[in-house]
Amino acid sequence: MTGFETRLIVILAYGFCSMGTHMKTTIELNDVLLLAAKESAIRQGTTLRSVVEAALRDYLEHRVRDPRAAFRLRRHAFGGKGLRPEAAVGGWERILEMSYEGRGG
Repeated sequence: MTGFETRLIVILAYGFCSMGTHMKTTIELNDVLLLAAKESAIRQGTTLRSVVEAALRDYLEHRVRDPRAAFRLRRHAFGGKGLRPEAAVGGWERILEMSYEGRGG
C-alpha cells in the first residue's frame, strides 16, 4: 500500500449478528476519494458506512445489468430527409467515396 492509498474497513454488521449473513471487509480507496466520502458523510450528518453502502446500492441498482436482459439500442434519429440523392443512387461505394472526399482518401 502506497502513501496515496488508505484502508477503509466497511463494517456491514457489528455485534451479535451471525457472520454467515454479514461480514467485515477491507476496501482500498484512493485518499482523495475517501476524503470526499468522509466529507459527504459529515455534510449529511451520517456515517461513512452509510455513504459507502448507499453508493454501492446505487451502483448495483443502476449500473449492473442482468446479462440475460435483452439489449435495446437507443434511437439516435435526427431531423432530415434521408440520404442525399447522389448517395442514395450510388450505393455504399459512393457513400464511402463521399465520406473521404477532400481528406486524402
